[in-house]
Amino acid sequence: MVLRTMMVASASLLAIGVSGAAYAQAGGTEGSPTDQAPSGDQSSLSGADDEIVVTGIRGSLRQAIEAKRQSDVVSDVITAEDIGKFPDKNAAEALQRIPGIVINREFGEGERVSLRGTAPNLTRTLLNGHAVATADWFILEQLAATRSFNYLTLPVDVVGQIDVYKSPQANVEEGGIGGTINVHTRNPLDLQPFVLTGSLQGAYTEKSDSLDPQASALISWKNDAETVGLLFGAVYQKRDIRRDGVEVLGYFTPAGAAAGAGQVPSLIGSALFQQERERYGANTTLQFRPSDRLEINLTGLYSHFGANNFNQNYLAWGANALGGGGTLTNATVEDGTVVKGRITSTPGGRAVVYDAIDREAFAENWSADFDTVYRPTDTSKIHLKLGYTKASGDTKSQPFYEGGAPGAFDFDLTGRVPQVSFIGVDPTDPSDLAFDFASLHKITNDDKEKYAYFDVEQEVGWGPIRSLSAGLKYTDHDRVTRFDATTFGGFFLPLLASGCGGPCTSPFFAGGATPNDFVDGMAEPGTLTRFFQIDREVLRRTLLGLPAEVRARIPNPPENYAINEKAYGGYVMATLGREGGKWSGNVGVRVVRTDQTSRGNIVGTAGPGSISNAFGDFRPVVVERSYTDVLPSANLKFDLSEQFVLRLGAGRTMARPDFTDIVPRVSLNPGTLTADSGDPFVDPFRATTADVSLEWYPDRDTIVALALYYKDIESYIVNRTTQGIFPVQTATPNLSRCTPVSGSTDNLFNCLFDVNRRSNGGGGTNKGFEIQASRPIFGGFGIQANYTYSDASSSGGDPIPGNSKHSLNLTGYYESDWLSARLAYNYRSSFFINIDRATPLNQGSTESLDASVNIDVLDNVTLTFDAVNLTNDKIFQYAGTESRFRAMYDNGRQFYFGVRLRY
Repeated sequence: MVLRTMMVASASLLAIGVSGAAYAQAGGTEGSPTDQAPSGDQSSLSGADDEIVVTGIRGSLRQAIEAKRQSDVVSDVITAEDIGKFPDKNAAEALQRIPGIVINREFGEGERVSLRGTAPNLTRTLLNGHAVATADWFILEQLAATRSFNYLTLPVDVVGQIDVYKSPQANVEEGGIGGTINVHTRNPLDLQPFVLTGSLQGAYTEKSDSLDPQASALISWKNDAETVGLLFGAVYQKRDIRRDGVEVLGYFTPAGAAAGAGQVPSLIGSALFQQERERYGANTTLQFRPSDRLEINLTGLYSHFGANNFNQNYLAWGANALGGGGTLTNATVEDGTVVKGRITSTPGGRAVVYDAIDREAFAENWSADFDTVYRPTDTSKIHLKLGYTKASGDTKSQPFYEGGAPGAFDFDLTGRVPQVSFIGVDPTDPSDLAFDFASLHKITNDDKEKYAYFDVEQEVGWGPIRSLSAGLKYTDHDRVTRFDATTFGGFFLPLLASGCGGPCTSPFFAGGATPNDFVDGMAEPGTLTRFFQIDREVLRRTLLGLPAEVRARIPNPPENYAINEKAYGGYVMATLGREGGKWSGNVGVRVVRTDQTSRGNIVGTAGPGSISNAFGDFRPVVVERSYTDVLPSANLKFDLSEQFVLRLGAGRTMARPDFTDIVPRVSLNPGTLTADSGDPFVDPFRATTADVSLEWYPDRDTIVALALYYKDIESYIVNRTTQGIFPVQTATPNLSRCTPVSGSTDNLFNCLFDVNRRSNGGGGTNKGFEIQASRPIFGGFGIQANYTYSDASSSGGDPIPGNSKHSLNLTGYYESDWLSARLAYNYRSSFFINIDRATPLNQGSTESLDASVNIDVLDNVTLTFDAVNLTNDKIFQYAGTESRFRAMYDNGRQFYFGVRLRY
């Protein structure tokens, strides 16, 4: 019903856009005052010398509409309304307003984007034309080593314009099945002779009840001759966030007497996640244009995202209780899932586990780029680009506490969120839990690339061929993930015995209780809403205060890996159509060879070069392979009239697998006895695409467009669940799947894991359409609306990650001489994320209402107000079917208020 209402509203706004065209052509809102248009070539926006300059929201939209109209490919554009005034708090949030793009706010803020029904790792992100290194702050993503760009590391204040290429073009970097996003930073020679801007905001986060500072500044200068320009920008942002969650961490089929009951929840918990986010960064551009023939740009970007976080999860541990010989009684089974029942452990087993994980984490990236264009003649151009980019995503230290107890619990999954009642254990009493485990792991993830590009272009005027261009590229990419771990016998046992001034106990680490409003708005009457917390400072001080020899870490071999990837490529492309003609386009081919070297460690017997340590015996493996892709493409644009444009596009695209997919490694989750594994021989994603777009431009401020797309994907990369035996150090083994290692004195067990192995699955198709409209209406009011339908399926029946069948954006805005306001609504239907803990992980539909208000109190002083997630939408996740609950998260609302200055 909600979706139907939104579709009707979208259709109504499209109708408004069509019916109001005559009004706009008559100049009804031409005088709406707004800010200066973004940097870049403004000639296409200039008419007669006495024309009123349109800026602000409407000017930004006009710039984007004009850029789309002039493009030879199927594309969309976002531009900043002014320096430091991008339409959302980060670039991912802004990109979700474009048709075909969706995001996920799992931690309250968009981090990655999905384009046209594909997963985030199939969208290629470029910075000024080349990929920027990326790494992650969250430990699971650090271990996953994905290629998808994390926009949290890119301060939005440095962005001037973002181009979204939806059809392939030979001179655009390969790597995007969904499409390619090119983020442009600003150049000083495109701005006024001297520009100084700054902003200061307070950020209020509702769940954490925290008010934090945000600040940015930019200074740009160029000389009178416009031959030299210098730009420097800096940003600082801080936010303390909190996320309340109720989770089911996987399902399993029990052995023994309970084997026929159905899938049972492995772990049911209430989780409190807290994080201190601190983002700071700077960018600089030095630009030389000594003549009309030569231009040199030197750019640098640095960004640091501090992400220290503390996650506490009090859980009912069904997998361990039943695996250790416990019982399941009073079971209610629905659709193959045990949704109600009582689980009782043996006296020495575990029915309760409490994990508190303190992570000192960050992600940062930096890049340096030399870009020069030389025009030896009026009809030729030579382009050279050299650069280096590096990123790190580290969990420098991870103090970890785990307590547990035998007992029993009743559970009920039939409500909105699970209900759990513990028997024999009081969650608010730390003395009811034994101190079972502690660790102090460290995870580092480094990503770096050096690159060189050389392009030439020559105007030829050979019939329909306007110019010819060709280019070469070389990239050398390294990704290294390292997991250094403390051991059970060397670290935990000394800690347990004497690390707390004597034997360590759970009460020693205990602090207060969960917040009084924990999981408010989500909890059912029987949901766990209160448990004792671990004192974060006591945990840190105790574990970090141990002697150096006890704190010593050793490599955890199966999760240490590296990959080197060298790409050699080139393209030739012909630009078609005459200047000022009724049609234009391009046709070309891109060829790229990839040399891949993967290094990892697999379980094996001791021998030359092997690794033998407390985690077992492992054999290093090196795998080399190469493959070549030939990627033809063609794009045609027809000006059917002064108002109508038709575009056609077709091509071949590819996207390399995530780094973690193509290395011999295994990432273990001992709590659920599940794992993820890579395969160096996994082939890239490859697809053939076709695009059609019909666009109506009744005036410079209006667009109504319909785009259709089709992607024939040869082979998806999917998870295949197999089983394997891996060593685990634990004092609480699942005895149905773990056996002691003979002769071990470190509580080492060989355990049977369900392993998600990455492999090439069947092919499939992504097809759909996009409708969009944007126009001023009357009296300073205007609207933007778009709707995307995406149908993705695979021949093997595997679900397609990232595909939401329906997505919708509705934005209304108002501008006057002193006021600018925007209200933006976004909807995304349910989608499949991935296989997690050997079960599907899906997310339900999401919606959000965001707002911004700007008040000009003086010519150069603006008061600002922004609100994110006014509807207080919750995130709901499930395992394949909505009746099989996985998680519900509440990130709350965010509010920003402050002042922006411009000189």
